[in-house]
Amino acid sequence: MTEILEQLSGRTVIVGSGLAGLMTALTLAPEPSVVITRAALGAETSSAWAQGGIAASVGADDSAALHLADTLAAGDGLCDPAIAADIIAEAPAAIAALEQAGVRFDRNAAGELSLGLEAAHSRRRIVHAEGDGSGAAIIAALIQAVMNTPAISVLEGFEARRILMDGEQVAGLLCATAKGAAILPTSRVVLATGGIGGIYDATTNPMGNFGQGIALAARAGAALADMEFVQFHPTALDSRRRPLALISEAVRGEGALLVNERGERFMARISGAELAPRDVVARAISAEIARGGRVFLDARDALGSRFAARFPVISALCGETGIDPAKDLIPVRPAVHYHMGGVATDANGRSSVPGLWVAGEAASTGLHGANRLASNSLLEAAVMGMRAARDISGMPASGTGTISAGSLPAPADASFVRPIVSRHLGVLRNAGALHGAIAALLPLAEGNGPAADPAIVALLIAVFASLRMESRGAHARTDFPLKLANANRRQMHLSQALEIARATPPYALARSA
Repeated sequence: MTEILEQLSGRTVIVGSGLAGLMTALTLAPEPSVVITRAALGAETSSAWAQGGIAASVGADDSAALHLADTLAAGDGLCDPAIAADIIAEAPAAIAALEQAGVRFDRNAAGELSLGLEAAHSRRRIVHAEGDGSGAAIIAALIQAVMNTPAISVLEGFEARRILMDGEQVAGLLCATAKGAAILPTSRVVLATGGIGGIYDATTNPMGNFGQGIALAARAGAALADMEFVQFHPTALDSRRRPLALISEAVRGEGALLVNERGERFMARISGAELAPRDVVARAISAEIARGGRVFLDARDALGSRFAARFPVISALCGETGIDPAKDLIPVRPAVHYHMGGVATDANGRSSVPGLWVAGEAASTGLHGANRLASNSLLEAAVMGMRAARDISGMPASGTGTISAGSLPAPADASFVRPIVSRHLGVLRNAGALHGAIAALLPLAEGNGPAADPAIVALLIAVFASLRMESRGAHARTDFPLKLANANRRQMHLSQALEIARATPPYALARSA
């Protein structure tokens, strides 16, 4: 029996309770909204795990123009300059809005915002809270603000399984709950579901984040963009823990060095050294590991006994594995950290489907291009959550359409997909690996089993990657190591990706045999 929650009919429904989702709800207030979350409010969100903070050009020696230049450089030719400029210009307002919502950012003795430095930034512009506990501090404050806002209804233990359509217009959301299926009738859905790290074995994301928002939007007919660009954070703590613990770039910003098992500082010969863009550092570390070596972060001289005070969370994570960063080398390896691709949106978070907005990591706005600049992710989540809310508030209310829901789809299980993705869609790619991924993923994506939604997300990444015959930003191909003269973004619908996959060898050859 499917319950239709008529008492909440017509309200904007926000899927996800990370920074983008919570900012959307708070900005919409006093207009009523519903936040649905699979776990407890603010749990299982990458936002809460963010260590660095939010990039914002608020320093006396900084400007939006400098921040934009750094963003475009890291994006390797694929940023949308106008979108990037708009989001970056709104950074100071986003910081102010977060402070108004109760976030307490770290300040120096003079009362000014304390600013950190991260890779590929030309200025100290990372606004942080509680040292390296920025994400957790921000989310905790926003949760409190949401709980104090009567206009926001929170439904915990609700998992979105399908967007329901009335023709081409959003009409509702089909959810799984502890009691069975439930439908939220609404003509306005905001997806703020986070990233795709859960389809990989080595990731710093919550393992349950397999790209749910992308799968939901793709099935509803939304255009996807730049799906091939998966950012590997160069320095995850190399351990058996899953997900892997992150060793923030801010540690290198404070002077820590990367060395191999021979004690060689292998980044010294590369432009930017330890603070080169993430794709450059990740490939260099991967090359050391591929030759059978190991890589370590050495913070002993740069921070020494100050490490625990500056990075208490990282110090505790290292302590779990018996490592004292003040005295010991920290073993590191690349791990999936952020997805630059996602559901294609405009400057206000609107997707190509009427009634569907997407904010945060699940979206592809064009801010990040081929490679996200450090700490621009929380900036985008905050700004785009606010923008989506303002866009929705400016629209006339519309009634919900005709709702028809089939049976509740099986709960998603990414475990079938992880070995395929981890083997074929890693830091370094080639045609053989990409075609192998497509052949293995297509039957799963076309099925109705628990692997279907994660396989759709993975297949989209593989198809987009197979079409980009160059190396750019986070997408590196050993068979196409050079960059094309013209940089082009790509959009595609799921139906188009499935057609391409069916025509891709060896799958096409197997079908014709």
